[in-house]
Parts: sequence; structure tokens; C-alpha cells
Amino acid sequence: MIVLASASPRRKELLTQGGYEFQVVPSSIPEERRENEDPTAYVTRLAQEKAQFVFDQLKRKSTEDTPLVLGADTIVVTPDEILGKPRDAEDAARMLRSLSGRTHEVITGVCLMSEGSTETAAEITSVVVRKLSDTEITEYIATGEPMDKAGAYAIQGYAARWIPRIEGCYFNVVGLPLALVASMIERRKLRLEHRPAAASAVLF
Repeated sequence: MIVLASASPRRKELLTQGGYEFQVVPSSIPEERRENEDPTAYVTRLAQEKAQFVFDQLKRKSTEDTPLVLGADTIVVTPDEILGKPRDAEDAARMLRSLSGRTHEVITGVCLMSEGSTETAAEITSVVVRKLSDTEITEYIATGEPMDKAGAYAIQGYAARWIPRIEGCYFNVVGLPLALVASMIERRKLRLEHRPAAASAVLF
């Protein structure tokens, strides 16, 4: 069994699409970037802290082996700044103006954590956004779609009409690089299969 350390509906949908059985236990950690912290280091650290928070929570509640915990965090990186989720409509408008007519990167950090094993990785996708008018931005914000999304947009939603091309993993932009996560899970399975029988344990 996999435990998803996130309440994100997009991540739940993607894990379901990938055919995984999982349960959701949201994490609760401050998403604050450290001074001069590299964007990839920042997002992988948050993914690991989220996984660790839930792993420790589950470990306190049960004496059984803790299942595999998946933590993830997504940010949008422009040449000027790192964008998380907007605070309000005004902040969303500011973010969308900063993305308008430019190419940005979406970075998702991923962490898989189990007893005695922690693996982190990151996926980077380049996204091109066409020039947006003030009217388009205002009308988009009025839909409510941008308010819980990194960078204030959803590529799988209304904003898809503004994105002529991407380079990299589409699902990363949605919120979880599914192929990367699948490869990490498969590597972990192989490691377990090749452990000595006395030390092996089936965790999911």
C-alpha cells in the first residue's frame, strides 16, 4: 500500500490513473524557501519533509511496518522568481502576468520513504505560455481555477488554451511526474526482491 502525503486532487487522480492502490494522509509542514536555496533543492526538500511528517505520524500510530509514503511538491520557476500557490486573486493576476508571453519551468520534487529507505528525485518541464490580455487574466481568475495551483494555472483546465507547447513530462505540470514515480517504485521493488530472505519484508 502507498500512502500519499498530499491532499492534492490532481495527485490522487494521477495515482489512480497509474493503477496504484493508495490512501491519503495529508502532511502539514511550512512551505518556506531557505535563503538562496536552489529551486530543485527546495522542492525536493519539501517533498522529503512531507513524506517524513506522514511517515513519523504513521509510525507513532502502529507497531507494524510503515507502508511506502509518497511526498511531492510542485513549483513554477520564471527567470525572475519561484511561484507557489497564489495568496489571493491579486497575487494570481500578478503571477499570470509574469508568465504571459514567456517560457517557464515546472519542477516537482518527489520522495519515496519507507523503513530504512528514502529516495528523492525531481522532474523539470519547460512550458510556453502565449501572451495574455488583462481581460483573459481577469476572467480566468473569476473561475476560481488558479487559486490552489502553483503558478496560478492548471494545464489540464481552462489554461490549456494558452499553452502551445511544452518540453518534458505533461503530468509533471499537472502535479505529479507519473513515469518518474513509477520508475522509483519499480526500483524499490527490485531492491526488496534481491534482499536476503531473512531481511526481506513486503510493505505494499
